[in-house]
Amino acid sequence: MFHAVIMAGGSGTRFWPASRAMFPKQFLRLGGDRSLIQATVDRIQGLIPHERTQIVTNQQLVGLVREQLPELPLACVLGEPCKRDTAPCIALAAGLAYRQDPDAIQVVMPSDHVIQTDADFQAGLRLAERLVLDRPERIVTFGIRPTYPATAFGYIQQDPSRPVEPSPAANVGNHTPSLPRVVPTAVQQFREKPTLEVAQEFLRSGQYLWNAGIFVWRAKTILDAIRRYAGEIMGPIDKIVAAADSTDFPTVLAEQFPLIQGRSIDYAVMEKYPEVVVVPAPFAWDDVGNWNSLARLVPADTEGNHVVGEHLSLDSTNCVVQSSGNHLVVLAGVSNLVVVQTDDATLIANRDQEELVRKIVPALQSRRQDLV
Repeated sequence: MFHAVIMAGGSGTRFWPASRAMFPKQFLRLGGDRSLIQATVDRIQGLIPHERTQIVTNQQLVGLVREQLPELPLACVLGEPCKRDTAPCIALAAGLAYRQDPDAIQVVMPSDHVIQTDADFQAGLRLAERLVLDRPERIVTFGIRPTYPATAFGYIQQDPSRPVEPSPAANVGNHTPSLPRVVPTAVQQFREKPTLEVAQEFLRSGQYLWNAGIFVWRAKTILDAIRRYAGEIMGPIDKIVAAADSTDFPTVLAEQFPLIQGRSIDYAVMEKYPEVVVVPAPFAWDDVGNWNSLARLVPADTEGNHVVGEHLSLDSTNCVVQSSGNHLVVLAGVSNLVVVQTDDATLIANRDQEELVRKIVPALQSRRQDLV
């Protein structure tokens, strides 16, 4: 059966002041009626039921997840007692799924991306599922065709000499005419976030995709791979999973999980595993990495501003604005700004220097803990 794992940690720095440590990005509604985490769960409905959807988050965010996703069974929201990166998170979710269903196939995905459309995303998942069913030892990942030389993403190098043909049952089709044909290939290598010059080379080569951090695999396959390449993770994980059906589970989780050394799944497994297939994503994807992303999600007004909330613009252009409630933001004779208003803080930043937003939270740590 198909299971979902939605990773929902986060520190709330890139979308300050709307996001905070106790209200990170995935809980925001960025240009839509549903928050990013709600939209992530919506995206798989009809394919994976709620009872097979596992949210893994920080312990302190469990209440917020349940508030935003009341339709999920309580047992489907798991709070990690401390941050340990993606490999321990995935190992725990895979162990719990395998205990429940030894034939479990999992899709693992972040909770804070924007993907269009749900039907295209599900078509991609069905293709990945068939690739795993064809060869159970496979790990399938999704890559995004780059549109510019990004330095904020990791990259996946395709091996065009080794295309992967799924069985006929996987021919779900590219039902959206604007989407390019999907040709899965073997992965040649994973590359870390590059310099601008290297990113430009990647773009020119046509062989590199952005690493979206979305995976499909058998739970048993990823558990075996973690045990092989990062076996030190599995000792505590095995103890936690063994206690899953007992009243001791919270205690064992709290005692054992902090003993694990944090590692990303890319470092721990993906860069070493020999059977990785990459599917060029048959869906539109956005990492929504900072406030400038709102310009891609919200149509511009007649002056070229991208605005959510009450505003008045006078001779102002190319601004990104988000306000809350009925608070009015007035732009007068300005351009190229990010303006974000909340009940207790206001951000005004140059759109070309948005990286400074990530420095705000560290700068506030010693001055205004209530704002971080």
